[in-house]
Amino acid sequence: MEPSSGSRDARPVVPPVAAVLPAGGSGERLGGATPKQFCAVQGRPLVSYTVRAMERVGWISDIIVVVSPENIETMKSIIEKYGHKRVMVVKGGITRHRSIFNGLKVFAENEFSNHPLQKPEVVIIHDAVRPFVEEDILSKVVMAAKEHGAAGAIRPLVSTVIASAADGCLDHSLERARYRASEMPQAFLFDIIYEAYQQCTDYDLDYGTECLHLALKYCKTNAKLVEGTADLWKVTYKRDLYAAESIIKDNLSQQVCVITNVKEAVAQVGFLLHESLKSQIKVEAISISLSKNDSHLQNILSGQCYNFVCINDKKCAIQEAQQLVDMLEKSNIPLLYPVVLILVHLDISENISFSIGMEELARIKKFAREVKKKNILVYGLLIQYEDHLLLQETVNSAAALITAVIKDRNPELIGQLLVA
Repeated sequence: MEPSSGSRDARPVVPPVAAVLPAGGSGERLGGATPKQFCAVQGRPLVSYTVRAMERVGWISDIIVVVSPENIETMKSIIEKYGHKRVMVVKGGITRHRSIFNGLKVFAENEFSNHPLQKPEVVIIHDAVRPFVEEDILSKVVMAAKEHGAAGAIRPLVSTVIASAADGCLDHSLERARYRASEMPQAFLFDIIYEAYQQCTDYDLDYGTECLHLALKYCKTNAKLVEGTADLWKVTYKRDLYAAESIIKDNLSQQVCVITNVKEAVAQVGFLLHESLKSQIKVEAISISLSKNDSHLQNILSGQCYNFVCINDKKCAIQEAQQLVDMLEKSNIPLLYPVVLILVHLDISENISFSIGMEELARIKKFAREVKKKNILVYGLLIQYEDHLLLQETVNSAAALITAVIKDRNPELIGQLLVA
């Protein structure tokens, strides 16, 4: 999920740092009309995830997102919609290097701002389409750059690199063990990388792609190479978007909060459900009335939980569900990720006929459609039993359904009533 980070008042021992995120690509290799950085993943543009990854690191003072001129307003609207802070949008150039150079100029020239930002000691350069970067690797490359002038993340080569001759036949191959793939993030002493870009030829700016090479070529700075993690990969092809969505869904599915009231039957089902779920997912169980301001629930909300199960023996307890929706809205949790809310109706009557009528089903669907606009996905679940001896089996079935709904997070199924 979102790892905790130091606040801006309690910074780690790192130099003043800013970040430049080139986001001007056309997405040609992805296919489709929308550039990959603006493609939606779980309803949210990919670039927003990367900005958030930088934003939650308290010691990064400024974040520059460089986009093509036609996408400036799109990027500004993303910043406003998702409440991003410390972010400036800058017009990109026609190539990657020209865009990065424009991003660096914000700290040194008046070309893009009437009030240039304070020049950082170290600047991070990171692709806007690498959304899973963590604070640990950012800190490592920053500290290495402070010592060596430049640093970059690397990964082992997955495939052997070969060169072809003019006739299309194999010319030679590289010894894979000696080489590494250059990844992001990279970090530089600002004065070094800015000087390198100032000295670049047009050929460098138009055809080059490697920032570490510029620091070496023009400033004689040998970059320190830092072993990166497997999640630094870049979204390039359409299949990568599916992979990114899968990772995000998995991250969001690590914890669920099960809320019951104090009634004996409801509390019993809540306990059994907690025991059944905890082998598959981390569970926080609370027995309260949502009309009360419970500190435990508030702590869970502040801890970024994205899945909630409300158990009630009232038919379609929409009113109590609305109270939880209001609390979620105030927490701003749904602003960044879709929240799953499963309303469990407990029917312990001896009448085994279907206990929820069409009117109640219509109310669930209407409520689900309304709160979907707030990025909250509501599903119904009926736990119905007449034989207490079969209760555990029924609860196990309910737990399996809850886990599946949380992992899938399918917005097309909102308002549906599942039966355990």
